[in-house]
Amino acid sequence: MVGIDLSGRVGLVTGGSRGLGRAAALALARAGADVAINYRRNARAAVDVAAECAGLGVRSLALRADVASPVEVKDMVEGVADSLGRLDVLVANAGIWKGAAIEKMTDRQLAETLDINVRGVFYCCREAVPLMRKAGGGRIILVASTAGQRGEALHSHYAASKGAVISLTKSLAPELAADRILVNCIAPGWFDTDMSRATLSKPDARDAVVATIPLGRVGRPEEFAGAVLFLASELSTFVTGEILNVNGGAVLVG
Repeated sequence: MVGIDLSGRVGLVTGGSRGLGRAAALALARAGADVAINYRRNARAAVDVAAECAGLGVRSLALRADVASPVEVKDMVEGVADSLGRLDVLVANAGIWKGAAIEKMTDRQLAETLDINVRGVFYCCREAVPLMRKAGGGRIILVASTAGQRGEALHSHYAASKGAVISLTKSLAPELAADRILVNCIAPGWFDTDMSRATLSKPDARDAVVATIPLGRVGRPEEFAGAVLFLASELSTFVTGEILNVNGGAVLVG
């Protein structure tokens, strides 16, 4: 088996204190990368993840920033450069998923989702690119959703935000190719995380979700992290602009 060695590289995972972000951060650390864990509210959880990463023999730190704030994102990325010296891998994972029927959706609900899920991704990419250019290349891994591919009733603002992330991936990939910066996207389906627990904890709802997944179960966070490792590694040097579906076969798109 071909191993993945990210020794000497530095990764930044937004929304890295829990769920898919936590799994991605730990996977990068296991592969030898130094890791910065971004969080917005739960400092303790982020510090715990950073400590787990450090326990694997890499440098790690927790950095607070609201990705919806361009000033805070700029400070965060500068903090990565100051503390870890460079930035090679950005995993733009921070996001929110809140339901709202279209006729009842408030301006505030719409703005919150777009600010975090779209503007936040854009700000992180904008700040990461100069550091990656300086390093001679890098990997930008954006996190979308199956909702961005098929839509999602009662979550139209969320689906639209993730569709925007997919389009951003396809735009940045050719734009940054000459800089040896590969830009790809992971579109996860249902995973057993804090974000989906309210739904999956209800037996009837869980059964309905699982019925849509050919593999017959929801995903485990480490299975998402495997896709992150692939896109961050030397195994994907000729892959850019791709949407990697990690959904158990639930949504089959090219």
